[in-house]
This record gives sequence, structure tokens and C-alpha cells, in this order.
Amino acid sequence: MTITLASLSVLLLASIIISTQGFTTTTTTTPPVVHHPLSMSAEAETEVEKKTIGPIKSLDGTVTLPGSKSLSNRCLLLAALSEGNTKVENLLDSDDIRYMIQALQTLGVPLEEKKETDSRTVLVTGQAGPLPSPKQNDNDDDDDDVVELFLGNAGTAMRPLAAALSFSPSASFVLDGVPRMRERPIADLMDGLQQLGANVECVKETGCPPVTIQPPSSSSSSDSSKTTTTTTTSRTALISGKMSSQFLSSLLMAAPLLEEEVTITIKDELISAPYVALTIGLMQQFGVTVEIADAETNEVKPLSELESIARPSFTIAKDAAYVSPGTILVEGDASSASYFLAGAAITGGTVTVRGCGSQSVQGDVAFAHVLEQMGATVTWDDTSITVTRDPDTTSSLRGVDVDCGKIPDAAMTLAVVALFAEGPTTIRNVYSWRLKETERMKAIVAECTKLGATVEEFRDYCIITPPSVVNNRVEIETYDDHRMAMTFSLAACAGVDVIIRDPKCTAKTFPTYFDELASLTT
Repeated sequence: MTITLASLSVLLLASIIISTQGFTTTTTTTPPVVHHPLSMSAEAETEVEKKTIGPIKSLDGTVTLPGSKSLSNRCLLLAALSEGNTKVENLLDSDDIRYMIQALQTLGVPLEEKKETDSRTVLVTGQAGPLPSPKQNDNDDDDDDVVELFLGNAGTAMRPLAAALSFSPSASFVLDGVPRMRERPIADLMDGLQQLGANVECVKETGCPPVTIQPPSSSSSSDSSKTTTTTTTSRTALISGKMSSQFLSSLLMAAPLLEEEVTITIKDELISAPYVALTIGLMQQFGVTVEIADAETNEVKPLSELESIARPSFTIAKDAAYVSPGTILVEGDASSASYFLAGAAITGGTVTVRGCGSQSVQGDVAFAHVLEQMGATVTWDDTSITVTRDPDTTSSLRGVDVDCGKIPDAAMTLAVVALFAEGPTTIRNVYSWRLKETERMKAIVAECTKLGATVEEFRDYCIITPPSVVNNRVEIETYDDHRMAMTFSLAACAGVDVIIRDPKCTAKTFPTYFDELASLTT
């Protein structure tokens, strides 16, 4: 099925921005904005900032990456749950991380923030167990008091906090966010938590937030399929891993709070396994070991073999408890690295990203291997990656057919690289796109089509056939999705102007992205 622009139309602008060579920013009154392709409800007329990216001839230079979003929020939560104080270095300074910090502060966790040269450091005072509630120290006898936490559109805050707070012994919570957060499924996580004895629920009709948490019940679940009770010395949960690996990661991080042996088994398949490996490796740095086994054979496996296990299970010992490592350094964000590396591959420049490399714990570094398959030259160091391509000696980039289930965020960048390749590019196993900050599959299809590509959309993959010429002055709808803004800025590598709507949405993970891009651009 070929998707045309007409079938995925978005509202057009009422005015045109006149830009010059380079990057310009304009604020313009526009018609109603559609925040994501599945929501066609209109908002009131509003002013939307736009940034024009001028033609990019080449990307060259070195970028020091901001801290990883996934690692930053995991580090903050584990530090808060640990015994002892933790100094978290190179913490990402972005909206998603601020939501986690604000939530922890609301819960009474002491945090001290410091700005050191170009990086950010936070000192977290560990609580040595379940997170406190600010209501615990109140003199108010009202039993109906509920702690409300607003988490924006930060999935890396919503899911882990929902799990951790489900085992708070005496408090009630409501976790909520922006309208899009109320469309992002979380029912599989609720199911796993309930099996472990938590008194937690989301909106039944949608399977999405808000999440309501009550203190754990002392009785077992009424569902006969859930055999665990809060009085047993071991607990088990059987969950789906097909929707999001964050559900499993959240359960794993919360498991030591139960002070009982916990086994979590995947009942179907596990997507984005590298993110689970990242979680387990980080838990180990905080003193908690996760035993991994093949659920079919019960054979214990090393972490390095996680991705090869069709249906894994994970066990955390009864005496597991988090202990601060003292200081922990957050790796540079591998997903953010993909934009600069892709720009070098497209233009024939040379770009080095510092902060993640061959020793990275993040799965998205594998995107560099995809660029290599397409014809780029990749050089690896322990903490850096360099990509180049000599257009005088190397033919154009080649279209590829890639399973991107382990690199769903970086796979978005591949969609724009595909515009510059010879032949079609197939991006497979990315159903999770549909559950992210926006409905990313339809967003990718719509914006690539506007740029001139022919895109075929399927349930969990798409095929992108590049245009003979990338259309000039296309206005990119970002749908309040940071990765849409950063990904499609690279269309300017075709020597055309690209207009990015709402460029400040990159504040979710990379507030200085456009400044960094401009510093490399000729």
C-alpha cells in the first residue's frame, strides 16, 4: 500500500516564512495545530515558532554528547532508592529529567544540583528503600490525601516511578501527564505490578495514564491466574514484552523494594532488549544482581546473551538492596549521536561524537553499523565514534533492509538517511514507534512523503523509496516530538531549506541540538 500525502494530510500554514542562508527562527500565527497524526482534534489558534534550516553542504567536526535520557532518569531513581548518597555526573539537562527531579523532590528526596563546566551534576540523598511520601510527615489526619505527580510526556519517569511507588507502604499517588501521555499504553505494566501484589490501576477503557496507586493490599488478588500474595516469600509475574521494554525495566528496578525473591518472565517476545540490558547493568552498579534464564529450559544465561533468548525470565534475590556506588557517570546519549553521524554519512563530511563508543551500554550505538552497511566508514574508540564518507571515491549511500527492533529511536534517523540512498530502505520491527511521544510511524510516513519520498506503511515496518529530488522549503510538523524535529533537520543536507515547526520541542532531550548542528555545518 502506497501512502500519499493526501491520505495523511496535516493542516497547512496560513503564512510563509521568508528565510536566508543558514538557520533562522520565526514566530508566526498559524491555524490549529495537530499534535500527532492520530488526533485530528483542533486547538485554538496559537503562535508557533519555526526554524528554517538552510542548505547544508557538509557536516564536519566533533560533538560532545549530552547525557543519555534513559540512563539519567534510571540513575536518579536508583540513587533515590539506595543506601548512601550518590553523585550523578553528566546528567542530561532536559524536560524529561526535570520531571523526574521535580517528582523526587515532591516525594521528599533531597537533591542538590550543581553546574560543573559544561556538564550537570546532582547529589542524591538515598532513602535506603521505598520512596517517602510528603504526607507521611504531615499532621493532617485526612486519610484521603493523595500525592499527585505531573510527569509531562516523560515515559522514562512515568513507568519507573509508577512501579517504584506501587510498593510504598502507606501512601496514595496519582501519576499523570500531558494529553499525549494519556494515550500511551501502560496496561502491561499495571498487569505485572498487580501480579506482584500492587494496588495500582490505570484508566481501564484506554489502558493509559493517569495511574492511581494505593498502598499494597494484604490480601491476594482475586484473579485466579495471579497466584502471588503479599504474604509469600517469593513473587512471580508473567508479562508481555511486545509493547515496550520500559515495562520490564520498571518492574526490575522496583523488585528489590519487595524484600522477597521476585521472578519476572516474558510470555511472548521482548523488544528493545538492549534497553533491558542497560537497566540490568545499571542495577548491578548499585549493588543488585539480576539472574537471567531461558524460560523454556530454565538454563541460566549471562547478560551478554540476553538478546538471543526467545523468552527470558529474570530473578532478583530476596536480600537484594540498592547501595550507592558513590559516583556514577552518565554516558553520552547514543540516540542523539545518530543525527550527527548520519549527517556526516549523507554529506561526505567527518564527524566524531564523544561520550559513547565501543564500550557503550546503549543499544543505539548499533546505528553506526547500519551507516556502514549503507557505505559510510566508521571508526570506533572506547568512548567515541567517527563517521565519514568520501563522495569522490565512494558511491552514493545504498538502501538497506534492517531489523531496527533494538534501535527504535535511531531508526527514525534512518528514515531520513533513506531519502539520500540509492534504492529503497526497509525499516522493520518498529511497532513501538506507534506508542512513543507521537504516533511515529504515521508521522514518519507523512513528513517523508512531503519531502518527495514514496512510503509504504505496514503494521510494524515501512519501505521508503527516495525521491529523485528532495522538495524545497517543506514545513515539517513535529507533533510535539523532539526526535521528529532533530531527525528531519537533516533533510537540509539535500541542499534545500527545511522549516521545522516548534523547534523548542527538542528541550525534551537535547535543548541545544540546533546550536550543535549549526556548529558543524558548512
